[in-house]
Amino acid sequence: MDVPIRIHFNRPCFAGKELAYIAQAIESGKISGDGSFTKRCHEFLERELGVRKVLLTTSCTHALEMAALLLNIEPDDEVIVPSFTFVSTVNAFALRGARPIFCDIRADTLNLDEAILPSLINDRTRAIVPVHYGSVGCAMESILEAAGPRKIPVVEDNAHGLFAKYRGRTLGSFGAMATLSFHETKNFIAGEGGALLINDERLIERAEIIREKGTNRAKFFRGEIDKYTWVDLGSSYLPSELIAAFLWGQFEFRDKIQSFRKRVWERYHERLKDRVEARGIRTPCVPAECEQAYHLYYLLLPSLAERQSLIAFLRSRGILSVFHYVPLHLSPMGKRFGGKEGDCPVTEHVSDRLLRLPFYNDLSEADQDFVIESVLAWLDGRK
Repeated sequence: MDVPIRIHFNRPCFAGKELAYIAQAIESGKISGDGSFTKRCHEFLERELGVRKVLLTTSCTHALEMAALLLNIEPDDEVIVPSFTFVSTVNAFALRGARPIFCDIRADTLNLDEAILPSLINDRTRAIVPVHYGSVGCAMESILEAAGPRKIPVVEDNAHGLFAKYRGRTLGSFGAMATLSFHETKNFIAGEGGALLINDERLIERAEIIREKGTNRAKFFRGEIDKYTWVDLGSSYLPSELIAAFLWGQFEFRDKIQSFRKRVWERYHERLKDRVEARGIRTPCVPAECEQAYHLYYLLLPSLAERQSLIAFLRSRGILSVFHYVPLHLSPMGKRFGGKEGDCPVTEHVSDRLLRLPFYNDLSEADQDFVIESVLAWLDGRK
């Protein structure tokens, strides 16, 4: 008999005044986007992250698509991406005709392996897209050094890592551009939503045009021109004020949210690390140079069979735990781009063994303790 889910893997949580701000947006008569709440979010992120320009988007996927348009990606260009990532990282560039070049990940942080990167770069490389997995920063100095001689733009996929840092500098401030996600599974949510961060000021004006369906509408609203028209490629990447209002309600409680997530992460780590590692199960690695944002907590089991066994055991107790990315180079589309088994051995091995534990902003101590006790009970029953 199926046991009802008692503890979900994720649950979207209110932080404070989200509903009140949505009501304010409706009452203002301006809900189509780029209103007062959007501007508050832009100014907040620009100030806190130290980036030149922030543009909210309807999703992180759309922010990545904007980046591909801004870089003038064309058919037969090559874009280097980790195979261990969500499909949007690749899709945004493949939509422009680019060929993804899949890079393996490091065994410790599960980030793009910067040691492999130089061997993948050639005259057709048009972008490098590192993903900060679990909000632990990639080795950005090595990535930028590899990109430098050919002046290859770096686009940071920072869907997991808002407010995290690498060597004291915020993730998203290293590359020419970066992207954020406010999907309901992230630390700060708006249901759906994202942002494009721009550090190369030469891209700002065109980014505004692309985001507004290829028109110079932003200039019109600033009074810089007397009418607007179609001037470039673009699409509808502008989120409504309702999304921005909800998001602003989350940002107002930034410290509260991050403090809570830190306690959840540390409680898992303190209670599980020594016990599980003594039995050959790995816990997350956060190098000294990284300040994470406490996005997720995972266990790396010794084998696929044991990963599946733990998932089933937790499910039998009403706890939903999940795996994560399936290697993109082995997906049906990845194989169409030439991916084959053995191309990214670390990715293949990690994907089969990784399990994520429940993690959300109002996970109670009692529920978390039950998850921890259940993992340890499975461990004690393991032969």
